[in-house]
Amino acid sequence: MLTLENVETCYGTSQALFGMNLSVGEGEVVTLMGRNGMGKTTTVNSVLGIVTPRSGRIVFDGQDIQSQPSYKIARLGIGLVPEGRQIFPNLTVRENLIATASNRLNNPSPWTFERVLELFPQLAGRLTSVASVLSGGEQQMLAVGRALMTNPKLLILDEATEGLAPLVRAEIWKSLDYLKTQGLAILIIDKNVDHLARIANRHVIIEKGKVVWTGTSPELAESPDIKTRYLGV
Repeated sequence: MLTLENVETCYGTSQALFGMNLSVGEGEVVTLMGRNGMGKTTTVNSVLGIVTPRSGRIVFDGQDIQSQPSYKIARLGIGLVPEGRQIFPNLTVRENLIATASNRLNNPSPWTFERVLELFPQLAGRLTSVASVLSGGEQQMLAVGRALMTNPKLLILDEATEGLAPLVRAEIWKSLDYLKTQGLAILIIDKNVDHLARIANRHVIIEKGKVVWTGTSPELAESPDIKTRYLGV
């Protein structure tokens, strides 16, 4: 569904990605891991057209997208839960969800307002509250729900559980488990290796803008040196 081939991305004269290769298959859950500053968010921004790669190829659902504007890429079926949530702070919970509602790809079982509230019942009691007064966990649930309301084929989550309380993190992981059972392709950036290993089909670890290891959860569990070398602080 998503393929990056030898992608190189720069910010001005500073290069962030050096021949990045990554793939996410239909219905697959893939993690993108690495220490801070290694190019994870730049990879996401390159996919979404927020930054334009200098070279390489990005294909989503059979279409080259590396030169397309971000709004067109989103309409092809990529939903983003960005780092820091970035919900609309002055809109209510209801307005945040309705603002992004669409089913351009004619999903036969679309995500609707009611279905999002079933996934995150905590939001049901906050529908008239402006998003800025929500707790961090509620804001993250809203950010996930807002992305689902676009009915994406691929959901990308950048630091999905960062800064959340343990109980709230558990709710987010529970929702991702459910989305996996629904066959939604997911690319996750997160630091919780144990939860990532439980939910993901494959893992991709990057360092200094390029892939240094890829494998399955059992292979990662059998390679503690990999976690120490590339993920440890």
